[in-house]
Amino acid sequence: MRPTRVIISGGGTGGHIFPAIAIANALKRIEPDCEILFVGALGRMEMEKVPAAGYKIVGLNISGIQRGSILKNLSLPFKLIDSMQKALKLISTFKPDVVVGVGGYASGPVLFAASWKKIPYLIQEQNSYAGMTNKRLGKKASKICVAFDGMDRFFPADRVMKTGNPVRKDVIDIYNKRFHGAELLKLDPLKKTVLVTGGSLGAATLNKSIEKHLQDFIDQDVQLIWQTGKYYYAGITGRIGLDFHPNIRVLEFLNQMDLAYAAADVIISRAGAGTIAELCLIKKPVILVPSPNVAEDHQTKNAMALVKRNAALLINDRSAEDTLVKQALDLLKDSAKCEELSANIGEMALPEADVLIADEVFKLVVKKDI
Repeated sequence: MRPTRVIISGGGTGGHIFPAIAIANALKRIEPDCEILFVGALGRMEMEKVPAAGYKIVGLNISGIQRGSILKNLSLPFKLIDSMQKALKLISTFKPDVVVGVGGYASGPVLFAASWKKIPYLIQEQNSYAGMTNKRLGKKASKICVAFDGMDRFFPADRVMKTGNPVRKDVIDIYNKRFHGAELLKLDPLKKTVLVTGGSLGAATLNKSIEKHLQDFIDQDVQLIWQTGKYYYAGITGRIGLDFHPNIRVLEFLNQMDLAYAAADVIISRAGAGTIAELCLIKKPVILVPSPNVAEDHQTKNAMALVKRNAALLINDRSAEDTLVKQALDLLKDSAKCEELSANIGEMALPEADVLIADEVFKLVVKKDI
């Protein structure tokens, strides 16, 4: 019997790529000989991140609708047809037993091709609000693994399974690392500390909110770990310098996110599904500022799933510049509220998502060729 063959399709952002890699790692732990092929979109970050994780990836010439550019959108139908043809060819040559879609531009053509070729496929829907493509593909999916309650609004209820979102295990391993994290970041482990992260690219609203109120952190002797993201780092450090104040640590990217999480007392973040999955597992007080620039405003819906359970605070993007820092500093002083938020967000954690999804993938394997 040949090893199980799985295609994992999708990407575009870390929120899609890291869960995909986590699923692949779980598949390999269960069946070390399992053959895995990733399919992504040319020019997107999965083409770099997936090989770095040790997996082969093939790229499709596919992209999304470009806002404000009619000319760029004229090529979309041709790209879609080309991607569909390539996806069909990949399935014919690789002969997967199962296909997994994690969302992103490449996921649609590959799952459509799997359906066409009668290959069972699983959708891993990260958000609390399913996008249009996944809703359509869900009608023929063998299994839909979700992270939030109530997803039978979008998918056939008998095929929905709540597994949670897979996370990077190294990122959530924060036990007994506060002093190490503070030392690495050149901070005082005994001082109250706020972590602000807008992801690897950064978030303009979060950066503007923090830069406007840096003096408030200094005045209250609160430390700040500020991940600006690659788009904003040069501009911010150009304005305030590299060593603005001993309490303020400005970084383009956090290579050891576990140490930053460990050193923080309160975390300010966007509300991507992958980030929320990590935050539930590290169990610290969180203020979420959902990005308004995402499909179906799904980050707000993700955040509200926590807010309704008193597991996080929410600040609207348009009011963040004036209210975010004050809310964070007030929360730091309210130990009872911090304990309440930490306990409630911890109750929402689903730590074995990668293994649960991998198990479901293997259950869909009907037969193997000799």
